[in-house]
Amino acid sequence: MAGPKATRREWIGLGVIALPCLLYSMDLTVLNLAVPKLSEALKPSSAQLLWIVDIYGFLIAGSLITMGTLGDRIGRRRLPARRRSGSRR
Repeated sequence: MAGPKATRREWIGLGVIALPCLLYSMDLTVLNLAVPKLSEALKPSSAQLLWIVDIYGFLIAGSLITMGTLGDRIGRRRLPARRRSGSRR
């Protein structure tokens, strides 16, 4: 016997989670394809090239932590409204 089927809301939730993952993987693919040209133009050492590739992931992780903390403190529904209005309450 099969379990309950996913509702429309659950499929939308899956899409909301999957789309940023897809965009992030596409960004990393573009960055990795650009590494030969970056190496040619900047002549980095292997450690510097590793930093060039890894810093993108660090920035994304930092943004996720910061926005998660703001969402916890302000509230997930009020955060986008504050960003649009520019209020500082």
